[in-house]
Amino acid sequence: MSYAQIPLDRFKDTFSTAIELSSVALGGKVVSVSDEFFAEAFHLLLVEPAPSLKGQFGPKGALFSGWETRRHNPAYDWCIIKLGTTGSISGFDIDTSHFNGNEAPQASVDVLFSADDSAPQVDDPRWEELLPKVNLGPSSRHLFTVPPSKGVNYVKLNMYPDGGIARFRVYGLVAPIFPSATAIEFDLAHVFSGGRVVYTSDQHFGVGSNLILPGRGKDMGDGWETKRSRQPGHKDWAIIKLGDAGYLSQAEIDTAHFMGNFPESCEMHALHTSDLVPSDVPEDRWTLILPRTKLGPHRRHFFQLENVAHAAYTHVKITIYPDGGIKRVRVLGRRAASISAANGDAQAAHPIDAIEADVGSGATSAHHHPDGTPYAFSASSPSASASLDSASVRGAVIPAVPLTPEAFAPFGKVVQAYADPNGVPNPRTTRVTGANQGTATKFHKLALLESSYPAGSGASAGLSVYRCKAIDVLPGGEWEVKLLERHPCTNQAFIPMGGGRGLGESESADVDNGLADPGRAYLVIVAQNGADDKPDLGTMRAFVASGGQGIVYDTGIWHHPMAALYKTMDFTCVETQIGNGDKLDCEVVDLDGAEGYCRVKVPA
Repeated sequence: MSYAQIPLDRFKDTFSTAIELSSVALGGKVVSVSDEFFAEAFHLLLVEPAPSLKGQFGPKGALFSGWETRRHNPAYDWCIIKLGTTGSISGFDIDTSHFNGNEAPQASVDVLFSADDSAPQVDDPRWEELLPKVNLGPSSRHLFTVPPSKGVNYVKLNMYPDGGIARFRVYGLVAPIFPSATAIEFDLAHVFSGGRVVYTSDQHFGVGSNLILPGRGKDMGDGWETKRSRQPGHKDWAIIKLGDAGYLSQAEIDTAHFMGNFPESCEMHALHTSDLVPSDVPEDRWTLILPRTKLGPHRRHFFQLENVAHAAYTHVKITIYPDGGIKRVRVLGRRAASISAANGDAQAAHPIDAIEADVGSGATSAHHHPDGTPYAFSASSPSASASLDSASVRGAVIPAVPLTPEAFAPFGKVVQAYADPNGVPNPRTTRVTGANQGTATKFHKLALLESSYPAGSGASAGLSVYRCKAIDVLPGGEWEVKLLERHPCTNQAFIPMGGGRGLGESESADVDNGLADPGRAYLVIVAQNGADDKPDLGTMRAFVASGGQGIVYDTGIWHHPMAALYKTMDFTCVETQIGNGDKLDCEVVDLDGAEGYCRVKVPA
């Protein structure tokens, strides 16, 4: 088997666009080992470089961050590793950092593909040598390239005859997970979909390849973080090659764990190109799909993308201003081409559920209702809107994304509590204090009341209650928007009220006035005003709000009347009004459905 040893200074050129298939961050794990007397083999797959533990001792001797076996092995030691996902291997990093005098003198690597859940044994006849026996030195990294293998999901690291290895990294390309039908949307940027981070402007504190990993990580160390900038107008960016060309619809930008160092804002561009690394493509060839938008600390931000209706893209570029850290980037879309028979073999075929079951790995996973239970369906709905008539002309589809303060900012404010006071929007200016003798946390003035009624109009502020029946739509369905309204002289807040059972009342007890089983989510549909003083449907957005989130429509923002999902909900409305039906209170516009009404796509 041919191979080449690569100098350490060529690491970036050789492996920067490859995926570390063995990483514990992808789900790589040690399944069996011949011996680990001095240091356990799980260290091999850790993300962080091996630290020096010089001078530290345990019951069995000096401590090392790595895999170390007993002395005097007459044969060799071995470690069987299951890769995080099936892939084609192109190289290895065998690192003996801090092992000096007890390093493994030589190593080799065998591989195999197993279609079942049972881990292979050391004597499994399917093992094939990929890296022959190579020499290793003390306390150093050893880089090797090999001809790309077929798809494999297990490797066996052999060391001769015994000793220590600090880290073992397996590089290659993922056998992507694709749905069988092109109509299905999924995360095209996800590492399991074949996504790759191919370029970063800076990765001083956290590498760009973390952006497409599964899950939400454990701390700031497994995100992408750039160094502090000191120049006005600075920006950083990362380019992600999607697993395949696709039609995009939504993006998720997750700043989990980044609270004092999240970016001020971000934007996203897309490109269709055959280049693997389009770092030199002129700016004007990139299409803006997410205008510059503020970000908040420690949360997932969901955005509907623009300029994506009629073009397939292969790459996206996420730009952050001026610097900071992002945990994950998800790009939801559908493939432009169907799966060919050539890549439909057992080694490349993976169910789409493998992505959707991973919390945070696809934007669709966030769209499940908060309680995760089946929904009751109400047949009643406002006359203004209705579930989709399959025979009607079909208008634009607006995906309903989870409500976040930053995405909703062009239309109003989100009113909610935060688990961590540092997670509020605008943490430098939002005041958070203790209250009620230490039994409460107060988030001050998340929204202010506004009123611009003419003097003498008789308008006054007050609280009203709306009891809203559920609209006629099922999870995963589409709902036509036939009207919008606005309040030209005031903003308007809606706060969910919850249920009506008292303390100690049983589930079977009658409820006099409150709701025994209230809904827990509702749709928020908004649009900006157009040049013709009518709703600009190109700016229409839809959000799914939870029962723990209130919303405030800014003055003059077009919006749909309240739309409870699946069950009736009560809302307190804070508003200023004259109360006599005057147009200063409310303007309603029936939308033109000649070319089809816009349809809100409700999450499954």
